[in-house]
Formats: sequence, structure tokens, C-alpha cells
Amino acid sequence: MSQSPPAPPSLEVLRQEIDAIDAQVHSLLMARGDIIDRLISVKQTQEVGSAFRPAREADMMRRLVERHRGILPIDTIESIWRVIISTFTYVQAPFSVHADVSVGESAMRDSARFHFGFVVPYAAHFSAQAAVEAVAKSKGDLALVPATSSRTPWWIALEPDGAPKIIARLPFLERADHPAALPVFVVSRVADSAMVTEVETWSVRVSGWNAETARALSPLAEIVAVPDTAFDGAALLVSVAGSNSLDKIKAALIEAGASVRSSALVGSHATRYTVAPNGTAKS
Repeated sequence: MSQSPPAPPSLEVLRQEIDAIDAQVHSLLMARGDIIDRLISVKQTQEVGSAFRPAREADMMRRLVERHRGILPIDTIESIWRVIISTFTYVQAPFSVHADVSVGESAMRDSARFHFGFVVPYAAHFSAQAAVEAVAKSKGDLALVPATSSRTPWWIALEPDGAPKIIARLPFLERADHPAALPVFVVSRVADSAMVTEVETWSVRVSGWNAETARALSPLAEIVAVPDTAFDGAALLVSVAGSNSLDKIKAALIEAGASVRSSALVGSHATRYTVAPNGTAKS
């Protein structure tokens, strides 16, 4: 006579398992805090400057996506980890987020809260230039500015040595229904060794800018352009990735009839992941 299958666990048993996991998660977070406390002691004697580590954060997020499975949405996991990273960074070295809300305060606030949580102070500004200026005057703050359009060439302020630079582009995981989908650049000061340089961002000023030159560049790089009527040209923010290079960008401009007046490296960031609706990610 065959045996009956074992009875499924009761709701009470399952809830006890959930409570035990919750306690483990809390204990691990406290243990992480203890390590951060020791890290602070080490940094006080071995390191100065901002606690931001864009290269390390990008590596952590990539590993997170690659190992994720199950019913929990990747957006939730991304937000939890972003808040953990940002909060512990804030504990190491307090900072504020200065956001350009000229594109819409709700979208920019959603991005700031999704990526940096509610512990980090948030300051709204009515232009990218004002947000960048606030960071330049600070010891370790960061700015969030729109990454796909601009009314003014705010990135020119990033050209001098010692000025803040673009250190990241968010969201790192891109998907059509992302809860914080507004593309933004993160501007701050970090150590050169902490930067990730997969995508370089250049400030390029050109003469002879028109629709034809814009079309010539579009296959090669992401461009934000602000017209400069005094020189019949434009100030460009050019994001160059992969096999493309600034020299190739300049050559395309010249071939299209423009001339390059100046260029300066104003930052870099990690290559973004595109996440399909099924949760599969690819860079």
C-alpha cells in the first residue's frame, strides 16, 4: 500500500521561516555596519576625499543582476541595494544630493529617492548649473542632472582640473517600465582610482554645427547639444563608448563641415545594463 504524500507545511511554519530569514537579514546588515565602522577607522588614517566608489558600485550591481533569480522583481533588488550602498556611504562621509528639477520635480525626486534613499539629504535646484555649482562648493556632495537634454552647457564648469566630474549615469539597469527611468548624470568629486572609464564624457565646442553634423555624430556617440549663436556652433556633451574614440568623433565633425574649437574630458561612467521584461540583463 502506497504512502500518502507528506502534508504541506502550515501557514504558521512558513511564517516562522520568514521571520527567521528577516532576522538573518537584519543581523547581516548590522554586521555590515560593524565592518563599515572599522572601514571608517582605516580611512581616517589611510585615505582622504569622497567615499564614492563608482567602479566598485558598478561591479556590485552587475554581480547582483547575474545571480538574481525568483519572483522578486529586479527593480526591487536594485533599489534595496542602491539604498544600502548609499546609506553606508553617507555613514562614512555625510553628503547631500543636489538635483536639477527643471525637467520635472517628481521625476527627479523619484530618481534621487530610488537610488539614494531617504536618509541622504535632498536639495532641489532650478537648473543644472545651480546643482553643479552647489557640488563645486561642497566637500563631497553630488548632483543629479538630466543626461539627454539641457538648456545650458553646464558641463563646461567641469573642464578645469580639480572641478567635479561626471562619475555615473543612472539608472544603471535600464528597462522600459523602470520606476526611476529618468536618465541622469551623477556629478561629484572622487579619486581617480575609483572612477570607471568604460564610457568617457567629453566637453566639445564646435563651429559650424547644424542638422547635418548632428546626423553624422548620432551613430557614434550620445550627444547633448546647446547652440552657441555667437560662433554659429554649439557646446556638446559627448559620451563615447566601446571602439569609438574622441578622434573618431572629431574626424566625423570635420568631414561634416564643422570645426572643433576645444575639447576636455569631463568625466566617465560605467556601461549600462538593459533589462528585458523577463528580467534578463545584458550590457
